[in-house]
Amino acid sequence: MGLLDKYAALGAQYAQVEAAGVNPFNVTFEAMVSATEGRYRGKPVLLLGTNNYLGLTYDPGVVEAALAATRAEGTGTTGSRIANGSYGGHKGLETELADFYGRRHAMVFTTGYQANLGMLSVLAGKDDHLILDADSHASIYDGAKLGNAQVTRFRHNSPEDLDARLRRLDGTPGEKVIVVEGIYSMLGDTAPLREFAEVKRKWGAYLVVDEAHSLGVLGATGRGLAEAAGVEAEADFIVGTFSKSLAGVGGFCVSDIEGFDVLRVATRPYMFTASLPPGVIAATRAALAALRARPELRARLNDNAARLYNGLAGLGFALGPEPNPVVSAIMPSPEMAFAFWARLLEAGLYTNVSLPPATPKGLALLRSSVSAAHSPAQIEQAIGMFEAVGREMGIIGAEARPAPG
Repeated sequence: MGLLDKYAALGAQYAQVEAAGVNPFNVTFEAMVSATEGRYRGKPVLLLGTNNYLGLTYDPGVVEAALAATRAEGTGTTGSRIANGSYGGHKGLETELADFYGRRHAMVFTTGYQANLGMLSVLAGKDDHLILDADSHASIYDGAKLGNAQVTRFRHNSPEDLDARLRRLDGTPGEKVIVVEGIYSMLGDTAPLREFAEVKRKWGAYLVVDEAHSLGVLGATGRGLAEAAGVEAEADFIVGTFSKSLAGVGGFCVSDIEGFDVLRVATRPYMFTASLPPGVIAATRAALAALRARPELRARLNDNAARLYNGLAGLGFALGPEPNPVVSAIMPSPEMAFAFWARLLEAGLYTNVSLPPATPKGLALLRSSVSAAHSPAQIEQAIGMFEAVGREMGIIGAEARPAPG
């Protein structure tokens, strides 16, 4: 038996996708033209699957900040901050993140994935308990596996089930750490965070909120769902990423907890990973400044999200439960999802196909992520493409309602 024979079934599925001629897991763009446009196989493509929520990847100030820092400080740090030291930009970004969130402490990671991996592997030790929403991102589950805590799952977005799980743990040794997300990345639904905060208080637990998809999207100043729900004081740790609204790569955690800095020497993904390059740090600082100074970006983003969501719902597509910048159309089967995705791409629209086990309840999804950089005309163009392919494949019918304006 060969080393990789255990993946034979997965390999066969991948080969099947390759044989179809268009593989959603291996798309290579010939060029990126703007935050909303690319070129694929010689044709223009409208980008509706990039998570570029505020559209800042081509913002002149963000781009220039990256270029200036790279010229001044080089292309990389070539080591971790523990080994090679921090650059001024690393400390500067942490100070600015802490100020943005009104927290005393901030720590920057090289990826958003590593932020969850690093924090969840050390916040709860072998005698503690991690209580995770069942639909948590892979990085949350992997962070739980990397640590030694006992892991309990509760039903997605169910304060009642969370309460029941904590009741069963009442009196057991160790701390209890609840982990939820602001916006869930597959169906775009938000957590009932105010209710979760009440359960947290009732049982004396800690609360970690992953705002990866809600930073820059929700809240009066864009801090995320905890701000929007008015429960920031109950969120003991906020984790997030720079790869969505902040248009780059990296992750972070902010907190007010006493002794936070000891985590820098406890968290292996922080200690043993090369730190972010100066250009990425500078671009992230510029993007964070833009997020804070330009609330119109958030307003435009949410207008675009509502336009797409309402348009697809009006055509008869089954969607996630609420209009957020993640808009997922539920497909009848994985095979239909692949076919629908391929026809959209051929027509000039790039989305994401999302399949089990990465999706909740075994759903097959065509997932779109809206940007503030999309024009209303581009959103209408995307709705029109969904309509044409949906009718062609029989997923929506002639009786579908006209899309709202």
